[in-house]
Amino acid sequence: MVFDCTPRPDAYTYGVMLRCLVQTERHAEAVALHQDMRRRRPCPEAQDDFVLSLALKACVRSAEYGYGRRLHCDAVKAGGADGFVLNSLVDMYAKAGDLECARKVFERIPGRNVVSWTSMLSGCVQNGFAADGLLLFNKMRQDNVPPSEYTIATVITACSALIGLHQGRWMHGSVIKRGLMSNSFISAALLDMYVKCGELEDAQSVFDELSYIDLVLWTTMIVGYTQNGNPLDALRLFLDQKFANIVPNSVTTATVLSASAQLRDLSLGRCIHGIAVKLGLVEYTVVVNALVDMYAKCQAVSEANCIFGRISNKDVVAWNSMLSGYAENNMCNDALMLFKQMSLKGPSPDAISVVNALSASVCLGDLLIGKSFHGYAVKHAFLSNIYVSTALLNLYNKCGDLPSARRVFDEMNDRNSVTWCAMIGGYGMQGDSAGSIDLFGEMLKDGVHPNDVAFTSILSTCSHTGMVTAAKRYFDSMAQHFNIIPSMKHYACMVDVLARAGNLEEALKFIDNMPMQADTSVWGAFLHGCELHSRLQFGEEAIKRMMVLHPERPDLYVLISNLYTSNGMWDKSLAIRRWMHEKGLVKLPGCSSVGRENG
Repeated sequence: MVFDCTPRPDAYTYGVMLRCLVQTERHAEAVALHQDMRRRRPCPEAQDDFVLSLALKACVRSAEYGYGRRLHCDAVKAGGADGFVLNSLVDMYAKAGDLECARKVFERIPGRNVVSWTSMLSGCVQNGFAADGLLLFNKMRQDNVPPSEYTIATVITACSALIGLHQGRWMHGSVIKRGLMSNSFISAALLDMYVKCGELEDAQSVFDELSYIDLVLWTTMIVGYTQNGNPLDALRLFLDQKFANIVPNSVTTATVLSASAQLRDLSLGRCIHGIAVKLGLVEYTVVVNALVDMYAKCQAVSEANCIFGRISNKDVVAWNSMLSGYAENNMCNDALMLFKQMSLKGPSPDAISVVNALSASVCLGDLLIGKSFHGYAVKHAFLSNIYVSTALLNLYNKCGDLPSARRVFDEMNDRNSVTWCAMIGGYGMQGDSAGSIDLFGEMLKDGVHPNDVAFTSILSTCSHTGMVTAAKRYFDSMAQHFNIIPSMKHYACMVDVLARAGNLEEALKFIDNMPMQADTSVWGAFLHGCELHSRLQFGEEAIKRMMVLHPERPDLYVLISNLYTSNGMWDKSLAIRRWMHEKGLVKLPGCSSVGRENG
């Protein structure tokens, strides 16, 4: 190079060479060049503001923060620096994670411009202080400093981090007003914000308005659909021919594998596995972990285990995927053995590992093993994790230890709707209707919005205690006060309430007025009431409707036989049983697991 042949380069030559290296992103070489300049041409040339700003930029890009601090000392020794250098110092300290120093430099900048504010704001957001970033943005507006496009994108990112939908929408309006929707950084930030806030319709609207869609935007939308429980939409977008020219990366592939797992679609998952092999993505950790999870959730446990066995460096996500797969497929002993292997040979189990182990204990109905994991959770300080505490609640409830479940519930600092519902369901399982209803009232007083599971539990409680009026009130409040559309489960519970109380005419009218066709769970609840109150005429009506829906289900014929038996019609009951035998219809007997401590 010409520079290398220069025996005594002057300050101007160093500056030109330094700028060339920074512009071509050879930042480590730029830092080395400035170090050479400081040795060969000390002050004041090496402390020139233009040279210092270039050197600081190179320090930031090459993560040479220690040398950046030395440059700050040089600037102080030289009697200070201009605003451009101070802005570079703010950026350098923020990128280094030293927000205290960044703020001190920021406060000393006279006449702070948009670069000063944006550097500090960006530092707050990047270091996990998004709320402070929004406060800075408000101060920036009060100082009448107009934001740049990068400032706006950073503020929207802060809204994403805080799940601040209201603030995010305000920024969206500002973007439209300023005519900045065509900016790719801002559009990507808006899309990400709506996805993280769970507002998929708004995210789709932003996505549809984009003039150019790249891999990042396409993947962001796919991730949004998958994480918000819309796997079909995620797969439709992935397979859309409009984006056939975009080559998926490891994140895209792992996400659509997760969508396949949510749908329990093994054939589709295998196709995506093939795409991953073709694109050379199967060596990526995120993809191989997604493959283990997909095969396990699709009940192809042997294939999941085969892939898991081939992973040379298994991280905690891989172990948890396999643990979850065993637990979900009722291979609970295998899950517990794998947890033991993980403890001995793998990474330290995390909170999700403990949740999976507790799920396996519930599956086995083994309270003693479950208690040992409770002890493990206490020892490793996992009880503050809401998922671990909720899994413990579920364990004690399912194993009939209501006092222990309530103790865990009372000791929780953070409770969500799932936690409340688990405890309400626990009271219901033990037949404590008063406990369920009282706890439901406490939940509402605590300002927790009940979900559909809470109403299933409370309606079931009303059913078993004959609280017809209360059940009607709770059912009506779902849509009126909590914006929850009743599902088939809720209608079945309500029919069960009416039928158990002997209000069969009202129950039949309720079924006829349902907004969807009643399924066998609804008619089964009605038929059970007919059997309890020996109302054969209504029972035969239910039988006719159920036979149309599912003529092949043996449990329906058993219900019919039992109805005839309860009314003393032995010949008809026996004829049904014979017909089932001739057709090869066999109802599998129910079963339950009882551990040593709870049976």
